[in-house]
Amino acid sequence: MMEKIRSALRELGADTYTVHETATRSVEAFYVRKRLDLKRRTDLTEYEVTVFRPLEREGRALLGSAAVPVYPDMGEDELREALASAYHAASFAGNPRYELYRGRREELIPSRSGFAGRPLEESLLAMAEALFAADVHEDVFLNSAEIFAIRRVRRVVNSSGVDVSWETFEVKGEYVCQCVTPADVETYHSFDFLEPEAEELTADAAAALAQTRDRAAATQAPPAGTYTVILSGDHVGTVLDYYRSRSSAGMVYQRYSGWQVGEDVQGKDVRGSRVTAVLKAAEPYDGEGIPLRDRPLLEDGVLRTIHGGSRFAQYLGIEPTGAYRCLQVPTGSTPLAELKRRPYLHVVGFSDFQMDDLSGHFGGEIRLAYLYDGETVTPVTGGSVNGSILDAQKHMVFSAERYRSARYEGPFAVAIEDVAVAGK
Repeated sequence: MMEKIRSALRELGADTYTVHETATRSVEAFYVRKRLDLKRRTDLTEYEVTVFRPLEREGRALLGSAAVPVYPDMGEDELREALASAYHAASFAGNPRYELYRGRREELIPSRSGFAGRPLEESLLAMAEALFAADVHEDVFLNSAEIFAIRRVRRVVNSSGVDVSWETFEVKGEYVCQCVTPADVETYHSFDFLEPEAEELTADAAAALAQTRDRAAATQAPPAGTYTVILSGDHVGTVLDYYRSRSSAGMVYQRYSGWQVGEDVQGKDVRGSRVTAVLKAAEPYDGEGIPLRDRPLLEDGVLRTIHGGSRFAQYLGIEPTGAYRCLQVPTGSTPLAELKRRPYLHVVGFSDFQMDDLSGHFGGEIRLAYLYDGETVTPVTGGSVNGSILDAQKHMVFSAERYRSARYEGPFAVAIEDVAVAGK
């Protein structure tokens, strides 16, 4: 199929292009309670072709682009028509001209994941066993679950010599916890592991079940006010991902961010933890075929790397590092139990927790939180958290406990002072 695509592009005169090939094999299992209800296998190869077109407008050299999916069962005429449509569309939107990343053909890089080297079904069943190991209660239980074990082989080919391919594995899924008394409540949870972290999945599921029981008992929102808010798990990664986003070459070039290498982006008068972060190379290449390696992002709040692909890196005159999606942060020195010695609001579930990378605002509606008033801990539901990383980064304290997921590895929890909470 790759040669058919290249041949069709040559016929069009489209000599600047990138082709993504993704071969995916998966085993998927669907459970009702602990009973396997359905299992299926998939084997699919997909292609996406991005066609580039040099343009000249008002004396400016531009480069237009358009992407189109193509399929292995396309006939030659259908393939040419799809690519011709993309080539035509590329003439309508132009950016300042840049060169595609230059590379060469490399051998396939096999995965080093602990999931590699064994059947997908075996990986799925091992993680399913870990998930259901937590389901030991009568009043709260796993209502349903979907688990997917996936092997992908990605290949990137472009007109500047890049021809790289690599293998990845992951096991991900979703599950619903249910508690029927004192109120019938269901909570949704998900997981995504690149390594067989069975014990971590069991612990996550146990916590989810306990939280669902508490959600059934929660009846009121916390009083409106200002709190020391504790966030945990993926919510910590969402907050810290602000630093990855704001330091991207695209944000800097478009002047959404004024950050520069060597700048103390965390600011002065920091009373909490100084942020150190690493751009983690979860895969050997990015979508342009640029080799990835671990790179320092922040050291004690000081920016060390502006990162991005070929286009924005060339505009800024810096090295194209590739696009990163995973952040690694060292754990703190304060155990979570110590963070909880003073009054706090620990939010463990949001309807939709978000971070605005432009304004620095973060927040979401509270599904479940634990309010400690100095004497008792009470589960609460309702209200919302409304904070700003620009204020929070001066007094964040990271926990000593570790958390790991597909996109974030670092402290399990962070305590942030003086966060506004809307409530009763």
